[in-house]
Amino acid sequence: MASQLNGKVALVTGGSSGIGLATAKRFAAEGAIVYITGRKQDALDKAVAEIGGKVVAIRADSSIVADLERVYATIRDKSGRLDVLFANAGIAAFVPLPAITEEHYDSIVDTNLKGVVFTVKYAVPLLSEGASIILTSSTAGYKGMEAFSVYSATKAAIRQLARGWLLDLKAKKIRVNVISPGMVDTPAIDGLVGDPNAAAGMKAHVASQIPLGRIAQPGDIAAVAVFLSSDEAAYINGVELPVDGGASQI
Repeated sequence: MASQLNGKVALVTGGSSGIGLATAKRFAAEGAIVYITGRKQDALDKAVAEIGGKVVAIRADSSIVADLERVYATIRDKSGRLDVLFANAGIAAFVPLPAITEEHYDSIVDTNLKGVVFTVKYAVPLLSEGASIILTSSTAGYKGMEAFSVYSATKAAIRQLARGWLLDLKAKKIRVNVISPGMVDTPAIDGLVGDPNAAAGMKAHVASQIPLGRIAQPGDIAAVAVFLSSDEAAYINGVELPVDGGASQI
């Protein structure tokens, strides 16, 4: 079977763990030249060893514009173009309304919203005609969740960015789509809860509410990202695709 992304140049932000790492692995396996970013060099080094294939890691914080400019300078110098952009980097924290601080607000918004805006803005000069942009949102973007309001608001905003950008970029036939995962079994979920037993309990509870009877694995999301990046999805533009085992439909 032919590789779906053979010869394409892809960037995955937040590519050193979780959904980003699983997607970078799939992109590389499908024949893409893959660039990944992350904040921690040791995690990036480990990811490169896991991904294999043609992969380049660039330490960068998506909330810092200067870092993003450096990322795209590297891609321009090494590859000259970008065919797939998976703007995936994000952070989360449970904080109820009375406990929200300016620091909490800034940290979430700077990474999840500002980071996505400028990740895409600075990619535009490198994007090839017909390129695919994929934004990571969340089912939390359209459901009320206790102590998750700031995070959820940033993910709701991602959906609206896609609607505007597909019009801004239509001259180059660039597609902009959104993946909205439900709960995914990643290290970030464990870190979000803190206590391993509590995290396991939360996962089990959420799984019991999902028609397919389990929470997602990172590979479930990566498979969708591969499809949206491929020529098979050439006429799919502006969609938000929930990848949550059917939980948002009941």
